[in-house]
Amino acid sequence: MMAKNDNQTSSSSPASEKEERLKKLEELVKKGINPYTAKVKRDYSIARVLQDFAHLTESEASFFVAGRLRSIRSHGNLTFANLEDESGNIQIALSKKELEESSYKNFVKLIDHGDFIQVQGTCFVTHKGENSLMVKDWKLLTKTIRPIPDAWFGLKDEEERYRKRYLDILLNPEKREMFYKKAKFWEVARAFMKARGFFEVETPTLETTTGGAEANPFKTFHNDYDLDVYLRISVGELWQKRLMAAGYEKTFEIGRVYRNEGSSPDHLQEFTNLEFYLAYADFEQGMEIAKDMYQEIAQKTFGTTKFTTKNFSYDLAGDWPKLDYREEVLRQTGIDVLQASEDEMKSKLDKLQVKYEGNNRERLMDTLWKYCRKNIAGPVFLINHPKLVSPLAKAKLDNPELTERFQIIIAGSEVGNGFSELNDPQEQRNRFALQQELIDRGDKEAMMPDWEFVEMLEYGIPPTCGFGFGERLFAFLMDKPVRETTLFPLLKPKKEEN
Repeated sequence: MMAKNDNQTSSSSPASEKEERLKKLEELVKKGINPYTAKVKRDYSIARVLQDFAHLTESEASFFVAGRLRSIRSHGNLTFANLEDESGNIQIALSKKELEESSYKNFVKLIDHGDFIQVQGTCFVTHKGENSLMVKDWKLLTKTIRPIPDAWFGLKDEEERYRKRYLDILLNPEKREMFYKKAKFWEVARAFMKARGFFEVETPTLETTTGGAEANPFKTFHNDYDLDVYLRISVGELWQKRLMAAGYEKTFEIGRVYRNEGSSPDHLQEFTNLEFYLAYADFEQGMEIAKDMYQEIAQKTFGTTKFTTKNFSYDLAGDWPKLDYREEVLRQTGIDVLQASEDEMKSKLDKLQVKYEGNNRERLMDTLWKYCRKNIAGPVFLINHPKLVSPLAKAKLDNPELTERFQIIIAGSEVGNGFSELNDPQEQRNRFALQQELIDRGDKEAMMPDWEFVEMLEYGIPPTCGFGFGERLFAFLMDKPVRETTLFPLLKPKKEEN
């Protein structure tokens, strides 16, 4: 009679199954079998075995493989199981004719789906034509206490999937492939930078002022220095510009960024960004580098430049059009952000049923633009940003109210930001003073002034272009919420379970 397949766990509760496995663990220890061994013999990965299967079969060689059991099916004197490692999955067979009676009995009675084992065996083909391993000996590596959920019925709750991401990935191989792809995404970006002579740097993640972006920071306390510090909200923007003063001309950094703000499908509080800085260049040169990088990332990571994100279809190939900030807001809302009063902007936002925070002109202007942005498929370069929303960008010579800034817009969102860096110390001091006024009036997202940065500018930096983008781009190209493309997104603690 066929023994129960221990994949079929729906008839008993997880608690009772855990109790059964604990009994098996106790029995293993009584028999002198180490349930958590450290030493493993492993000659090949499973993928290598399958690749060289014909040769290994012909040689009749015995070899070692190791992995996790994903199913067990017993038929009296013969037991089949599926063994899986990171590289693949193979069927193994255990027979009373090939193993000592005690060894076979221990496997059938004490080993479960999910356990890790080492097997020594030879290749053979079953009568159904399946490439398999005949086990000559086996060894327990790790005894599992909890059963792995059923692939079809377990872990359907989103939070539970994120909380037990290890099971989510185990049960869904496409998730594992997605994170390999994400690693490739950053590898391509790094190689792109280095191939063009950029020097990779590391800058502080703890700062006394959070320069480089407008966002609400995480605050902590430095015991040794007895002062408040903040987790950075940009990848070292003000630090990398200091490196321009130091004589470096091409720098970049890939690192973690922290923003103490709300979560959404496009936003997380912790994420990875890349920023580069190029001396003797302006925002137009930066646009070309950014476009080339995005196209190379798309081709080398995804094998295409055509994508669909949030029902927007777009192609990253070719040249990208430029879109004027002021003209686009005027076209979509009828509001001229440079001329309209704050009351007029509020009235329009109320009519559009758009929520907004803060009553200052900068916040209202930015909210109007974000309303317009969601209607743009892209890819486009947004240009001619008002100076008020661009405190670190150089003003345009022909219109000082606008800046030499660009943003990359895809699928209704911003997925890249760059500009000709402001290197006039007096102008930077004035803009920081304005940001300080906004902070004093309660704006939590206004940029903290960094007066030492102004001092550095007084020593001088060359004309410089800076640009940055984050892992939101990867999420968009995958057409998934950014949380889904994060290995371990932050969750509130859960009470301990037995």
